[in-house]
Amino acid sequence: MQYRTYGKLGFKVSALGMGCMRLPRIIRGNEAIVDVERAFEMIRYAADHGVNYFDTAYGYHNKTSEAVLGEALEGERREKVTIVTKQPLGAMATQDDIRKNLENTLKKLRTSYIDVYLIHNIGKGIWEEIKQRKIIEEYEKFRAEGMIKAIGFSYHGQLPAFQEVLAYYDWGMCQIQQNLIDVKNEATEEAIHLAGKKGCALVIMEPLRGGSLATPPDAVQAIYNEYPVKRSGVEWAFRHVINYPEVSTILSGVSTLEQLKEDIEIFSKEDAVPGCLSKEEVSIIARVREKYLSLKSIPCTACEYCLPCPKGVNIPGIFGRYNDGVMFGSYDQPRRSYMFMSRGNSDASLCAACGACEKKCPQHIDIIDKLKTAHEALKGWIE
Repeated sequence: MQYRTYGKLGFKVSALGMGCMRLPRIIRGNEAIVDVERAFEMIRYAADHGVNYFDTAYGYHNKTSEAVLGEALEGERREKVTIVTKQPLGAMATQDDIRKNLENTLKKLRTSYIDVYLIHNIGKGIWEEIKQRKIIEEYEKFRAEGMIKAIGFSYHGQLPAFQEVLAYYDWGMCQIQQNLIDVKNEATEEAIHLAGKKGCALVIMEPLRGGSLATPPDAVQAIYNEYPVKRSGVEWAFRHVINYPEVSTILSGVSTLEQLKEDIEIFSKEDAVPGCLSKEEVSIIARVREKYLSLKSIPCTACEYCLPCPKGVNIPGIFGRYNDGVMFGSYDQPRRSYMFMSRGNSDASLCAACGACEKKCPQHIDIIDKLKTAHEALKGWIE
């Protein structure tokens, strides 16, 4: 296993981190629960084969992921690994909740401390509230009491807000989405360089785009096949992120032991180190990116001229998820994401077919019909 320095905090972490958002599940009717026996096997296998970084969160697997991870690592394994978890603003209804949630998390994880505790999913819309409620200051109290060792944040969003959050505080770490598709999306490649300059440990999530990059469509595979060294889509995607020297660890949300073993093999190779990509390999990945993006079905540019929708429908967000399903040939991750849109009352089922959006769309998309198509493709995720 390759190891890297965790920013200015200085300790060593495995370049591969195990994410615990996609543990194996058992579906029972309309309910999904963690397959605890298989999850234990995977977590313990990881810890016994070089992975010393485990990432979970308050809400993963209907608030059960922390407990599964804690039981799996209880005992000698706990002291050999780094455990990272996160608390979202939505779970902090009152100031008292912030501490209560942490205390409950410690019980679930069966530990007296958390190595890195994150404010989960900081975004432009909630950043002001986080500052006003002095949530970082609450975390500092936890650190002073020995309940946590370092403070960090996870982020989904664009670069400007990321820059503001990163510059505001002396964070121990930050966690962002990055992969060979998103170099100009989300916080962008620039966020990686900014975190590195600040000495902030940087953790990458979604390196496989929710698993979508694992099985390339034929048009993409044809590009990979041009290179004399044969690699899986998984390895190409990981190597894209491994290449950055600023990255501390890369999370993989594995669902099977076979996936975990493949990941460990990739991250244990001698050349799985920063600067591993040649100019030819960088060029191949750029062509792969262009090919993926050309496979989109709905020509939405996310300009947001169609918004606001009178019914709150997130039109660009829905089309983006649908296009991801078309692009990658799999709707698993888009469906899961769409489930959260439904819970937030912004899914396509709320469309009243008023036509206001179609009048404003510069791409002249038949939005009403396309929303129906997207909804049928995206609905039905069980969690």
